[in-house]
Amino acid sequence: MKVLRNSKHKSLVDLGNVSEYRECVSEIIKHPNVKLMKTFIQHSDVTTLNHCLDVSYKSFIICKRLHLDCRAGARGGLLHDFYLYDWHETKPKEGKHGFVHPRIALANANRHFKLNKREQDIIVKHMFPLTLKLPRYAESWVVTLVDKWIAIKEIIM
Repeated sequence: MKVLRNSKHKSLVDLGNVSEYRECVSEIIKHPNVKLMKTFIQHSDVTTLNHCLDVSYKSFIICKRLHLDCRAGARGGLLHDFYLYDWHETKPKEGKHGFVHPRIALANANRHFKLNKREQDIIVKHMFPLTLKLPRYAESWVVTLVDKWIAIKEIIM
C-alpha cells in the first residue's frame, strides 16, 4: 500500500493502531457467542461477525483521529449487531428486525460483558433514525454513520 508523505489526509490503515485495537476488543472477540456471529449472514455474503469487525475497526480509527473514546467505538461497533439469529429467516417476536435488533443486541451484550454508557448507547442507537432516539455521544454517531457506510458497500458490491 502506498502512503503519501506530508499528506494532510491520513490512511485509515495504520499498523500501529492494530495492536491497540486488538487490546480493546480481545475480551469480546474470544467469547463463544461472538464467534457464533460468523454463522449468520448480514448483507450479501458478508457474515455478521465480519460486518461488525469492519464497523468496529473503522469506528475505532475515526474515533481515535477525532480524539474520542476509541475503545467505546471499537467495542460498541463490534457488539452493535450482537442479536444472534439469521434475520433473513427469523422474525423477532418483539417486532420488525430493523427496529428491534438494537435492543436485542444490547440485552445480549449486557448479559455477557460489562459495558459503559457510551458502548450501550452505540449499540442501542446505531439504527437511528429507525430507533427514533438520537445518539447521545459523538462515538455513537461515528458508529451509526460507519455502519450505514459499510452496509451500503456490502449491499452494492
